[in-house]
Amino acid sequence: MNTALSAKGLNKYFHEPDTFQVLRDVGFEVKKGEFVAIVGKSGSGKSTLLYLLSTMDTNYQGSIAINGTTVTGLSQNELSRFRNAHIGFVFQFHYLLAEFSVLDNVMLPALKLGKKSKELIEAKAMELLTMLDIRGHEMKKASKISGGQQQRVAIARALINEPAIIMGDEPTGNLDSQNTKVVFDIFRQLAHETGQTIIAVTHDDEFAANCDRIIEMVDGKIMS
Repeated sequence: MNTALSAKGLNKYFHEPDTFQVLRDVGFEVKKGEFVAIVGKSGSGKSTLLYLLSTMDTNYQGSIAINGTTVTGLSQNELSRFRNAHIGFVFQFHYLLAEFSVLDNVMLPALKLGKKSKELIEAKAMELLTMLDIRGHEMKKASKISGGQQQRVAIARALINEPAIIMGDEPTGNLDSQNTKVVFDIFRQLAHETGQTIIAVTHDDEFAANCDRIIEMVDGKIMS
C-alpha cells in the first residue's frame, strides 16, 4: 500500500449566514513520501480542505482514508486518538507552551499517546532536536528562543509520534525568507530521505513551486 491519504467526493457546506458550498466534489490521493502543496486564493477552500483532511472537521460528504484507515464516521474520541498517533501538525503559529522547556514541548504528544516509556520518548525527542539543529536549547523555555527555532521545535513535536502524515497550515507564513528556506529544506529532507508524507497549505509561490506536486484550488474545486 503506497497511498498515505485518499480523499473521495468531498463536499462541504457552510450555513451561516446563508448556505454556501465551499468544497465541490474534491478527490485526490497522496503517495507515501510525497511533499504536496495546496495553493489557491483566499476563499478558494484550501484551509477548509486541510481542516477536513486533518479530521478536525467531520461535517462533510464524501470519504477520507489515512494510512489505510477510513476516518470518515469515526467518533470524536477515536479521531482524537487517531490524530495523535498518525498526524503531525505544523501551523503558522508554533503553539508551543511558552513556560515549558523545548524538550517538554516536543515530548508532550508522545507522553499523551502513552505507547513508550518516558526515557524512550526523551531519547527520541533529543534525536529530533539534533536532526533539526536545536540541540543545546532543549532546557530553555520555549519563549526564550527565536521564531525560526520555535518553528523547528514545532516540527520536532509534530514528528515525535512518527506520524503517517505531517499537515502544515501556512507553516512558513510567520517566518522571514531565510527561516522559510530552512523549514522548507527540513520538509523536503523528511519527505525524500525518511519517506515522510507532507501536505502543506501555503501562500508562498516559491515554497509551492519546489514541492513534488501542487494541488491548486479555485472556488472549492481542484484545478490541477
